[in-house]
Amino acid sequence: MGGVSTEARDPGLQPERTRLAWRRTTLSSTVAAVLAAKTALHGGATVAGVVLCALCCALWLGFLWVAHHRIHALATSPRPAALAPRHATAAVLCTVAMAVCAAVLVF
Repeated sequence: MGGVSTEARDPGLQPERTRLAWRRTTLSSTVAAVLAAKTALHGGATVAGVVLCALCCALWLGFLWVAHHRIHALATSPRPAALAPRHATAAVLCTVAMAVCAAVLVF
């Protein structure tokens, strides 16, 4: 009854769901970066618009790098390691900063 189970852990579809979530988030950030570029260049490019657009694109690349490494880890290992705190922090900071840049471009 209270014995320790020697069976291997069956993760089921959880790694695939997580990988798909990373892909959806990457797609969403790509759309946000493209819309930021369109907004910055619409009606004539200003210095502030171009700088914000470049910053938004750099943040997108940072998020893309973190997401790519996580998707790769999830796809190549049956039991991937937990997301490192620095990678999680980088993903959150890139996402929040990109949202702030997009909001500044809109207003």
